[in-house]
Amino acid sequence: MAKPTSTLDWCIVRLGEDHNWWVCETSDPVRWDVDGLSIVDPRQVAHLIELVDALRDYGFQQDLFEAAFIPFRIEKDLGSGKVRLKRVKESIFESDEKLFVLPDILDEENGPYADLLDHLTRCRVKMLNDLFAFESKLTVDEVEDEIREEQNTHFIEGKAVHTFTELCAILDFMPDGIDGDEEHPTKAAEEEEDDLPTLDAEEEEKLKNDESLKWDEDGDDEEKDDDKEDGEKKEGDGEEATDEEEAEKPRRKSRGKR
Repeated sequence: MAKPTSTLDWCIVRLGEDHNWWVCETSDPVRWDVDGLSIVDPRQVAHLIELVDALRDYGFQQDLFEAAFIPFRIEKDLGSGKVRLKRVKESIFESDEKLFVLPDILDEENGPYADLLDHLTRCRVKMLNDLFAFESKLTVDEVEDEIREEQNTHFIEGKAVHTFTELCAILDFMPDGIDGDEEHPTKAAEEEEDDLPTLDAEEEEKLKNDESLKWDEDGDDEEKDDDKEDGEKKEGDGEEATDEEEAEKPRRKSRGKR
């Protein structure tokens, strides 16, 4: 009697209509239920690595990310949009291979993937609170509740939430009313602006009349005036020279008479 496969050595994945990859068969059917089981493709892996890189200053732990996924490489193209993947022992961040990664969800509540979701949420909340001056600090519970509400909508509609979508919901999360594409001042920048002295009306009037603070246009006018004065001086010099020559003429005539 053959022993049942107890480890996940390979899996077969298919490309769905949503352009995401879904697992349709595994070497460990006993523990791995393929119903709605998604897998992250190499292109998506690269995007996730780019997103989590921004969280490194906010406590992101790479080892938690590595532990949350099982890496696979392409072993064979089966055609009809299906590919057979072989499990490998590679670092997701350091491997030169194009890896697929399967979330370790055998324990959905307390497993490594669940730990990663919690870790990423906390890092994202910390980053948002640092970058934006909210009236009240954003909390992990608020973010989780908002994301869960959207996921429940998908479940009600009978749609499985892909792993990549679930992760991006956290890594791209922005509170309502905040546009992530716009530039917002950090708390440090706001504190720096607050350090600038406040001028009263009298001081502002003094600054307006301060010649040293005038724009370049004033400087250009001054240069033009200087050029005009230089031109007048040159003309004056020419007139003085003519008068001297006239003064010399009679003297020469006087010498001739003598």
